[in-house]
Amino acid sequence: NVLVDMARGAFELRKKCRNGDVQGQRQRQKREFELMDESHAFLDRFYMSRIGIRVLAGQYLALRHKPPTKEHIGLVCNTVCPYEIVNMAIADATTICDRMYGDAPEVVVHGRPDLSFPYIETHLHYILLELIKNSMRATIEWHGVDADYEYPPVSVTIADGSDNEDVVIKVSDEGGGIPRSNVKKIWSYLFTTADPKIQERLVGLESTGDHSVDSPLAGLGYGLPISRSYARYFGGDLSIMSMEGYGTDAFVYLTRLRNSKEHLVV
Repeated sequence: NVLVDMARGAFELRKKCRNGDVQGQRQRQKREFELMDESHAFLDRFYMSRIGIRVLAGQYLALRHKPPTKEHIGLVCNTVCPYEIVNMAIADATTICDRMYGDAPEVVVHGRPDLSFPYIETHLHYILLELIKNSMRATIEWHGVDADYEYPPVSVTIADGSDNEDVVIKVSDEGGGIPRSNVKKIWSYLFTTADPKIQERLVGLESTGDHSVDSPLAGLGYGLPISRSYARYFGGDLSIMSMEGYGTDAFVYLTRLRNSKEHLVV
């Protein structure tokens, strides 16, 4: 699996940075992996190109096996319903959370359940699963695994309005938020607040696929930057607003696949 192999390489580089084996060219001081902009720019280009190759290959194979229909043109579904994808992501995230903590916060969905637009379903599911999973984990760890009260729910809002420029989905939680000093680092590959021992164990596992709920990438810190690449590929975006001590809001902006062009990082 390419993603896992790259994760291993980035993990080893970060470890060397923390041990002081990688130093700046001008200043003989330890370099912080999360702030190595040139390395992350390379990884952004690499993963964006990989997404493009997979979309092109997948679209070709899908069209060879099944001619275009009213519902599907290759990988693209003309009637993707965000409400349905959100519920699928909630079910998968709840499974992961239950397996790790024995409990999971409730997720409340607001907005238009009948909204649909053309998009690639697996891309949207990957993004939403990552955000909902992160919100569930933050909520449980902030309030405590043995909390004697009901966890505050995670909220997912689907912006209504078929004439809106973008389809916007917001995932909100009350999981304690992110310190301002870490806001830039959350887009770094391998930045995570998970236990380092868990991260080392996950790097050594084999993956069954990019979008598997058992993927070792869950907990490595790859989820957010890869999700942003998926959103940006067709001209969308992913942004995070956090209030330390309270919670985090994640906004997913998705363009309707009509005349959208690929976003290729040069």
